[in-house]
Amino acid sequence: MMYNKGIPKDGKDFLMQTLLNRDVFRRENGVKMLLLSVLITGLSSGLYRGVLDNFLAEVVGMGEMDRGVTEFFRELPGILLVFILAVFYMLSAETMYKAGALIMLGGMTMMAALPATKVLMTLAICVYSLGEHIQLGMKSTLALKYASPGKGGAALGVQNASGQIGTLIGYLAVVAVFSVVTKNQPYTLFFVLAAALAGLSTVCSFGIRGKSETDSTKRRFYLHKKYTKYYMLEMFYGARKQVFLTFGPYVLILFYGADAATISLLFAISAVACFFASPIVGRIIDKLGYKVVMVADTIILVFVCLCYGFAHHVFAKDVAFIICCVNYVLDAVISLASMASNLYVQDLSDSSDEVKATISTGVSINHVITIFIALFGGWIWQTLGIELLFIVSAVLGLFNSAYAATIKMKTPKTQEIKA
Repeated sequence: MMYNKGIPKDGKDFLMQTLLNRDVFRRENGVKMLLLSVLITGLSSGLYRGVLDNFLAEVVGMGEMDRGVTEFFRELPGILLVFILAVFYMLSAETMYKAGALIMLGGMTMMAALPATKVLMTLAICVYSLGEHIQLGMKSTLALKYASPGKGGAALGVQNASGQIGTLIGYLAVVAVFSVVTKNQPYTLFFVLAAALAGLSTVCSFGIRGKSETDSTKRRFYLHKKYTKYYMLEMFYGARKQVFLTFGPYVLILFYGADAATISLLFAISAVACFFASPIVGRIIDKLGYKVVMVADTIILVFVCLCYGFAHHVFAKDVAFIICCVNYVLDAVISLASMASNLYVQDLSDSSDEVKATISTGVSINHVITIFIALFGGWIWQTLGIELLFIVSAVLGLFNSAYAATIKMKTPKTQEIKA
């Protein structure tokens, strides 16, 4: 698969051309409500995620191990999702999207209203995560449903951009408020605002009319011998992703004393960097092949992990903090290379339904390893130190590179015949 020469060379041009193209979606009322719901959900998520780690550390009093336990329950819906979708496969994507919105509203309301205890906050996070996971696939399904013929990719781009813009605004709002309010920081206020926005998004979701056909691929946990390497790579990717997702911000908070404004600013910078880097990474995958990218991705990760775990031994604490922040953004960018594994699945598959079923199964396998890494990582940090935690992440990265190097790519001629 090669990029069309007419595709813009940077994310900004691509976004502007896509958003200004009114032919991306068919003229249906549900399109506006879907995009508005996704935008508002992104804004709510940005407010929530921007303050969550600092709230758990400073108000709830969660330590390293506690954070790992909370992450275990946050990721648990990702494993259960395949079974949930199997049970409710007869429901349309519209209905499931609305159900996800209601569950997210319930979880965020719990965050805002319940006492800030470890158990109750973990329960609220788990409920919110369940709704989030349900919505994740449904919004893409609906975007494709409303897309004009031949505009599926552009429709997904607009849908993703809508959510990213909302999330970015949420992060920046946290930065603005917490930069001014340095004492008695209003964590609860942000959860209340996030809950109100989740409610507004839910109202918008009920404006999405129609009923999509049910997808038979949701009914099964698809396993096949030819995808064995893909499943293994998803396990390695899930493990390395979880270390940075869970403990990356927490290291900055507990070890370096970063406040909510700093963490939200870091999230915002990462989001912007990923937005502009995404089309570049896509071109690199097309030019060099997914195998090269999958190998190189985790080799770079080893460098990132070592910097994150040992910078404070080599540099002054302030300098080490900046190095860790830079490496956090770098990790977010190189994680975009995970799209290469989807192309690998596409190469092996015999149909688009098989691609969807295999990738869905891969996501669940990914989550199986992440929940245990969350627990194991918290224990390593608490008992053996952050150095060993990131050494483990680096070793997993090396295993990932070694395993990816064994992949046999199809020849261009074979790919053309298949296409």
